[in-house]
Amino acid sequence: MSTLIIKNGRVIDSSQQMDRVTNLLIADGRIAAYDAEPDDECTTIDAAGKIVSPGLIDMHVHLREPGSEEDETIATGTAAALAGGFTSIACMPNTDPPIDSQSIVEFIRGQAAKADNCNVFVVACVSKNREGKELAEIGQLVEAGAVAFTDDGSPINSPELMRRAFEYCLMFDKPVLNHSEIRELTEHGVMHEGLTSLILGLAGMPTAAEDVMASRDIALAEATGGRFHLMHVSTGGSVDAVRRAKRRGVRVTTEVCPHHFTLTDECLRSFDSNFKMNPPLRGKGHVQGCIDGLIDGTIDAIVSDHAPHAKEKKMQELDRAPFGIVGLETSLGLVVTRLIEPGHLDWPAALARMTCNPAQILNLDKGTLRIGADADVTIIDPKVRWTVDPAEFRSKSTNTPFAGWELTGRAEVVIVGGRVKFERKGEEGRGKGEDYCE
Repeated sequence: MSTLIIKNGRVIDSSQQMDRVTNLLIADGRIAAYDAEPDDECTTIDAAGKIVSPGLIDMHVHLREPGSEEDETIATGTAAALAGGFTSIACMPNTDPPIDSQSIVEFIRGQAAKADNCNVFVVACVSKNREGKELAEIGQLVEAGAVAFTDDGSPINSPELMRRAFEYCLMFDKPVLNHSEIRELTEHGVMHEGLTSLILGLAGMPTAAEDVMASRDIALAEATGGRFHLMHVSTGGSVDAVRRAKRRGVRVTTEVCPHHFTLTDECLRSFDSNFKMNPPLRGKGHVQGCIDGLIDGTIDAIVSDHAPHAKEKKMQELDRAPFGIVGLETSLGLVVTRLIEPGHLDWPAALARMTCNPAQILNLDKGTLRIGADADVTIIDPKVRWTVDPAEFRSKSTNTPFAGWELTGRAEVVIVGGRVKFERKGEEGRGKGEDYCE
């Protein structure tokens, strides 16, 4: 029997309301015991001064394969996930071809097994070819292993299709995830519509584009009893709509990205395409609205929306460059630096949004350190300060707005299924970058 003991660490498992210093025993790939003592046959990891957490889960990741391997592959994306502390990720279906058939689901799972990095769960298309016209073969996709459904990258414009998706997915207890955006309101948009876009002369994307569709989907979920997950929330109005819906008992959950509780639309004054994303960076009031939603529990999960693009694509003019940034390797540091250190969230609350909450939304048997659970563990140094250097990313792409930033906290050891898959050695921070767009 292979055994591993993580000793002297502060074990924080929000699924069990656990927060204490103890030794954690892993045997044959599963959590075996607490308060265990090492023997001569055990491999030992000393986690004194570190946090021992259930393996982090990112439920919104773009791996680009198949179709855009110049941006990312499943192998490089999952390597980046490990470096960021994630033992499980859920990949989005806006690939080429889209993940709308059993064969593509099986391809993704096969490539992930071949890479042998972190766990990869597949989110499949709601509609065939992501065209928003006809439902995909939901039952067959569930049988192939899909854990949820979305046309992410393309909003589900048809209310009728969305209603039928809720009803059909309800039979399998699967959530429907939607990118809430009314495209007619955002056509040709580059950034958040407001004073800054007016000054810069850039086409804007109004908050109403998100708020109206979010409210529509909440109403449809309420009418059908379906499970609705609002992706990458960015406006105070959408956060409040979710808050009110939860009070009524609607089955709605939501997520937020670090850039939406960290950056504002003022960043686009640089005309740097690494600040171009969809939903766009909003004003300070909306940033505070997202933080408030995290504080009061309205927002369930923190995700990266990892969206890699090859350098030559992001080097185009701002109106032509694609939306999106990489995020797997900076998410944890931004959570610590912008949420935990300022006192918005404590460690158990923050980790709940990166472990047990996304696991619950996707019905995954992950995000916990209970006895008998899969031994997916992330050991975090909560105090280390480090500087974001895209040249050191494991991702194939480097499109980040956080280059040069000094962050606090990062994953030091990542264990998947009882095996150490990532261990950081001897990397130190090198000073603070220019944080010019708060």
